[in-house]
Amino acid sequence: MSRRREVSKREIIPDPVFSDKLITKFMNCLMVDGKKSLAERLLYGALDIVGGKTKDDPLKVFKEALENARPAVEVRSRRVGGATYQVPVEVRPSRRQTLAIRWLVGYARARGEKTMRERLAAELMDAAAGRGATIKKKEDTHRMADANKVFAHYRW
Repeated sequence: MSRRREVSKREIIPDPVFSDKLITKFMNCLMVDGKKSLAERLLYGALDIVGGKTKDDPLKVFKEALENARPAVEVRSRRVGGATYQVPVEVRPSRRQTLAIRWLVGYARARGEKTMRERLAAELMDAAAGRGATIKKKEDTHRMADANKVFAHYRW
């Protein structure tokens, strides 16, 4: 941690199609090697696929998927007297969002569909429906925190 001053948050510009900052954050996480136009094409293509398959507003499905993927608690390692404990802590709202985006992108990349648009669309639809690898990761995180709640008194 820096001892000098607080680092200011960068202002995120809303995306041109949906005028939504959340879409821009997702796009920035999806982006590899600074290729933002490619990330835009992938995300907008995936949202088109979602809109075609679900006959629903793709932005609504996207937000539902992110909402379902947000973890409420996680475990942090605390070292106390030579032993390391997994201490459950509540997740800050900004970190909840970041983790959900990171998990969605990561598990979409690991899927088996042919193109990245299809993978991303399938992962978003699965997460919105409450299934898929992203939701499993969230449930595993909650289960781990629940199993270690006896160490909650080490939280600080």
